[in-house]
Amino acid sequence: MRLLGRAALGCLLLLATVWAAAALYFDVRLPWLRLLLAAVYALAVLAVWILIKRRWLAAGLTAGGFALVLAWWVTLKPSNERDWQPDVAVLPYADINGNQVMLHNIRNCDYRTETDFDVQHYDKTFDLDALRTVDLYMVYWGSPHMAHTMVSFGFDGGDYLCFSIETRKEKGESYSAVKGLFRQFELVYLAADERDLVRLRTNYRQGEEVYLFRLTGSAEKARAFFLDYLRRLNRLRQRPEWYSALTQNCTTSIRLQRAEADRTPWDWRMLLNGHGDELLYKRGIIATNLPLAELKNQCHINVRARAADQDADFSRLIRRGVPGTDL
Repeated sequence: MRLLGRAALGCLLLLATVWAAAALYFDVRLPWLRLLLAAVYALAVLAVWILIKRRWLAAGLTAGGFALVLAWWVTLKPSNERDWQPDVAVLPYADINGNQVMLHNIRNCDYRTETDFDVQHYDKTFDLDALRTVDLYMVYWGSPHMAHTMVSFGFDGGDYLCFSIETRKEKGESYSAVKGLFRQFELVYLAADERDLVRLRTNYRQGEEVYLFRLTGSAEKARAFFLDYLRRLNRLRQRPEWYSALTQNCTTSIRLQRAEADRTPWDWRMLLNGHGDELLYKRGIIATNLPLAELKNQCHINVRARAADQDADFSRLIRRGVPGTDL
């Protein structure tokens, strides 16, 4: 048992050292300094274990070094004042007055290619009494275990408002799953047309497969869910937060934006969210009476989205044949 305990402690200290060196490398803002600090830290820990024969003292110094880096790391503050990429430069926000919601800065990019587009924003008033449907988009770009999730709310008259929780990238930045584990990106809630957020992924990005699922639930739950999004994007406009690939991503943030008493039970498929459809299907949250494999086949919308590319009725056309949408 003592040997196992020492092995476990050794693994824990090794992981702590790797994380601390990586945090210094990624999160120190000065490029010339970050590599130096990360290398010095790793070499210092190595020297401790070579030169100090008392293992308990070496372990204590290693843990102390990790604690110092962690203490520095938690002081790093997110900001809304950076040189942002144009598609995330303007934050949405909502004025809520009873049943009437004025949503400002709804994005509607006009794409020529994935990277060549014109950014447009507009304001629109939504009547909460006219909210009728909630849909979930799951976007796969490689691994079947990971997906990007988006939620879209449907209103009377065929209006849809889609929310996508993403990294707010600065000019010159690109997403990295490794960087997403550190304090590299701020969190952003995008409110946009489906012809923006959905069409970007079905029609302009290569290799992304998009599935649309109609969700079940009462009108009261849909309204509360919609208001959760609005309050969250208002808070982020006032107080920015860091994105985290583990704890503050496109899926876990949906759960965290709800009051603790209203959160659904934790499940491993919330982290490996490519299996999120399995979880929702099992819990009866997806509107269907079909087997999951057949459901997914009917919910795959890439072909319909490409056919509806320039059509003003894009949102209705991509829902044709999707179980539960009654189109």
